[in-house]
Amino acid sequence: MKVNSTELQNNFGKYLMLAAKEDIIITRNGTEIAKLTAIGNAAANRNAAPGTVSERAEKYGYGGRKASYEEFLELTKDTEERYEYIDGEIYLLASPKTAHQIALTELFVIFYNWFQGKKCRPFVAPYDITLKRNQENINIVQPDIMVICDLEEKLDENDYYKGVPALVVEILSEGTRSKDLIKKLDLYMSCDVREYWIVNPMSREFTVYLFEDKDISSHITYKKSETAQSYFFEGLSAELDRVFK
Repeated sequence: MKVNSTELQNNFGKYLMLAAKEDIIITRNGTEIAKLTAIGNAAANRNAAPGTVSERAEKYGYGGRKASYEEFLELTKDTEERYEYIDGEIYLLASPKTAHQIALTELFVIFYNWFQGKKCRPFVAPYDITLKRNQENINIVQPDIMVICDLEEKLDENDYYKGVPALVVEILSEGTRSKDLIKKLDLYMSCDVREYWIVNPMSREFTVYLFEDKDISSHITYKKSETAQSYFFEGLSAELDRVFK
């Protein structure tokens, strides 16, 4: 199947699903520029041709072979689907379940109230955060909650934030667990986020990481009826019983 880049941008999720059945050839001005193809197995992944944009279905969305940052921007422009781009891979963010949304709502209320009158400000997804490991490795993520302390200084001319949040929160689901626990932990640590909260509604636990010098300085896991405490923002806390109603 062939599709032009504009049609793909407007219906990206649809064509990712179709790619599981057949290759999608992407054209621009009548010229073939890329291929969207399913990954059938590990061998196919290793043997894929250079420049191929490949995707495999995951519980949390889509993750695939390497795509350039420019390809990601082109493919996801003007679409209402939510995507993340981590170390060259594109992930479609699936609709969250009820337990996730309850935890998100309760925790954001706690953050919103605590930061009233302070310089730093909490935001809730969807909100793109651009993180650079280096000039060649650009990533775009949408944390569930992020605390931003340099908003006015880091807004670009298009009203997009281009700084690094001081604190980020990710709420796990069965499908996002490995990405949040491994890929995002490493990304946030490497890009100078100061504190990372991982909220697990399935086990009813919080794990709080403090990062210093691109490494884990301290971490602690809170369980049952305990109260999670921030390392970086003294006095910021959250009762687990309230978040996991």
